[in-house]
Amino acid sequence: MNRGIYEAASGMIVQETNLDVVANNLANVDSAGFKKRVSANADFSALLDRIEKVSEDGETKLTTVLPADMPFKGRAVIGSLALSTVFSEDVMDTTPGVIKTTESPLDLAIDGPGFFSVADTNGNVYYTRGGSFVPDENGNIITSNGLYLQGEGGNLSIGTATRVEVNRTGQIIADGEIAGRVAVFNFENPTYLRQSARNLLSPTEQSGAAEAVENVKIWSGALEVSNVSVVEEMVRMIEAQRVYEGASKALMTHDEQTSRLITSFSRG
Repeated sequence: MNRGIYEAASGMIVQETNLDVVANNLANVDSAGFKKRVSANADFSALLDRIEKVSEDGETKLTTVLPADMPFKGRAVIGSLALSTVFSEDVMDTTPGVIKTTESPLDLAIDGPGFFSVADTNGNVYYTRGGSFVPDENGNIITSNGLYLQGEGGNLSIGTATRVEVNRTGQIIADGEIAGRVAVFNFENPTYLRQSARNLLSPTEQSGAAEAVENVKIWSGALEVSNVSVVEEMVRMIEAQRVYEGASKALMTHDEQTSRLITSFSRG
């Protein structure tokens, strides 16, 4: 009887997390370069049926194995049972967004895969597809949050230039002179980049390290908008709410049945 309660409760928890992911996507629908997150669920037993295994490079890694292959001692496996579905992870959808033209030469959009590199005053580096940049009072090219756009040699600056252009290869031309080149990086598995804040991303072990992109193609005077579809996210939200309500009713039903069972046996 408790199995049904566990399954219903876990279903409610999963859908609550799915709603959080959808809400985050909708909140960033107007954030330039934002990539929507997609939640993934897993069988509960898949998270348990893992063993530590030393790989060839000497690192200890978790490896998923079938229950029948687990090294049980003195026990016979008679079958497997998954009591519930649990939230596994949320990954980034790298589908490119629509390119929208603007009138600012420092609004940049990457034509193809890759991410801009920006850094704060403490040296923390983040990656983003949001290309809305402006010069600060010292001529440094920064984001709306004050992060410095990175070039091949560090922070990019146009100094006191009054006329700025960015060509297709990412070169910044200030008053007719080359002020630097925009650096673009990519990852082996960009879907596993972790969202730090709005359209800012940080690398993870699963995403791999940042690698410089050769033959960069950049659009100047254009921005890549978010790849979030409001209609699609609303559908996902309604689906999650319906499943949550269904799991809630199932939990209440199992709870009532358990209460009746206890009452009946106590009378007997």
